[in-house]
Amino acid sequence: MPDTTAPKETRSRDRAAADGHSQLRIRAAWLYYVEGMTQSDVAKKLGVNRILVTRLLAEARKRGEVVIRIKSPLTSVVDLQTRLENKYGLKRAVVAPFEDPVGDPTRVIAAAAGAYVTEIMDHNRTVGVGWGRTLHTMLPYIEGRALDNVRVVSLLGGIAQARRFNPAEFAWQFAELFDAEGYLVSAPAIVDSAQTRHALLEHCGLDQILQMAESCDVALLSCGGITALTTSYRLGHVSEAERLSMIEGGAVGDVLYNFIDAEGEPIDHPVNDRAISMSMQRLKRIPNKVLISGGTEKVAIMRAALKSLQPSVLITDEATATTLLDNDAPAG
Repeated sequence: MPDTTAPKETRSRDRAAADGHSQLRIRAAWLYYVEGMTQSDVAKKLGVNRILVTRLLAEARKRGEVVIRIKSPLTSVVDLQTRLENKYGLKRAVVAPFEDPVGDPTRVIAAAAGAYVTEIMDHNRTVGVGWGRTLHTMLPYIEGRALDNVRVVSLLGGIAQARRFNPAEFAWQFAELFDAEGYLVSAPAIVDSAQTRHALLEHCGLDQILQMAESCDVALLSCGGITALTTSYRLGHVSEAERLSMIEGGAVGDVLYNFIDAEGEPIDHPVNDRAISMSMQRLKRIPNKVLISGGTEKVAIMRAALKSLQPSVLITDEATATTLLDNDAPAG
């Protein structure tokens, strides 16, 4: 505030100096933001040094004299990404534009995931892969190239029938994109008993593959809902009676045949004891996990997986992202 006790002449000089500084600040902001000059050009134009221009621009922003508005159809998507990152503690969220809340977002999620995987793949990497329709649909969107010393490890067993969504087939196709070595869990995804599971893991060397997966650089995961006919049930891995009993037991879906409740904890059910896959506890040890999923029927399982696994990256669609952010307290 001006010093009202100072002589009138002094107060006038102070006001003139303040007005002059304001004018300099606004001129600098105009030249930089409106006319598009560089900071060096602004400094030359105003006859000041570049450091002062930087300070003037920062002050103009702080005072609210400069307001930047980004006009783009993707603005809402960027906002959703930022909110997802803040709420779920993600390093990165990728949201594919898709506004239909009842439509099937598989293809747009797959396209976004393919671009992301293309971006992160490099030499000397071990990649753990799950399975499902979204991951399978992602394959054509990945730009493959020959990489050195890349290993692709399947995180679960396969199926007997030669189907498109076979976990082993997906792992091999993914590995071939990068001339990588593929490591498969050569057993069914779900076996007949907990005893059979134990024998296969402990005595047939399958657990060595899952141990290798624990040290992978990144894991690409999807998840499945349980209220609709998702991939698992269409392929007959889980019977209708088992599905209904798991719902009664609190299951909201699965990650690699780990059927979990709304808190992300495995439910107490025989199916969980028969699955040949990475357990939730072991998945948590992988530092970089990418969750790739979306759709109305998957919101509950996605919330549970986000809470339990705390993935570093989420790739989903706009409608699903909006639902994940609605009517839900911030993750703690």
